[in-house]
Amino acid sequence: MQIRFYFVDVFAETPLSGNPLAVVPDAECLDDVTMQKIARELNQAETTFILPATNETADWRLRSLTAPGHEVVGAGHNSLGAWWWLAESGRLKLSDGNNHFTQEIGGSLLPVEIRCQGGDVTSVVLTQSPPEFGGAYEDLDDLAEALGLQSADIDRSLPAQVVSTGAGHLLVPVNSRSAVSRAHPDSQRLSKSLKAVGGEGCYVYCLDPVSPLSAAYARFFNPTMGIVEDSATGTAAGPLACQLVKHGIIPDGTAVRIEQGFEMKRPSILSVEVHGKVVQLAGHGITVIEGDLRIS
Repeated sequence: MQIRFYFVDVFAETPLSGNPLAVVPDAECLDDVTMQKIARELNQAETTFILPATNETADWRLRSLTAPGHEVVGAGHNSLGAWWWLAESGRLKLSDGNNHFTQEIGGSLLPVEIRCQGGDVTSVVLTQSPPEFGGAYEDLDDLAEALGLQSADIDRSLPAQVVSTGAGHLLVPVNSRSAVSRAHPDSQRLSKSLKAVGGEGCYVYCLDPVSPLSAAYARFFNPTMGIVEDSATGTAAGPLACQLVKHGIIPDGTAVRIEQGFEMKRPSILSVEVHGKVVQLAGHGITVIEGDLRIS
């Protein structure tokens, strides 16, 4: 059996930037074990399998697996890249303007908007789950050590707190872009810290971006899911935008630009809008690879 697959660079302005996502369409013939093996073989932060929806109100169902085989359920680059491929490949009926669909992912039904102009797809807009503000990590000295930083690097004007818009990540504010760049987590120790506070991954950020058009500069580490570092993390950018709105740093209703991936030489720009409890993540992708896997 041959399985078709594609690589889409998500949140990328040019090929070979952004966050690469492996996409496997027509995956209804694959069982869970085979999906895990394919995700391990493709060896990306996440591989998304596109399946027919099981809910009649949804258009497509997505399942996303990390290379070690863990399933992730939030709507981030794993989802945006899959919808970009669906739009680009002609699997969706599109017209100029805003086109509306529903995705089934991780047991949730979430809106998707495909924006087109002149017959081309210009962006995919995902509506994430409403924000939930979880526990704060109180021992900031311990957290700094787990991240390979000094206690003085932590910005104590904002909480180190778990926030979720579909996946709960620990948002850790630091004082400078230099501190973000110097972070070198102890994976085992950070994993224990995350589990203690109910977080999946860790988003280390500062309010010192490269571009004046951006609000924050960040890196993402997720040892609980076997991801050493991710170059563009929509499921963390959404929570961060909500955190910045909650604390009055960004006005509600403003588009928030977040920079990520620079240390990995894959610069990425993520755009998030927060309108009360409505969180929307926008971006586009570039399909850079297509091929076949022979699995039998």
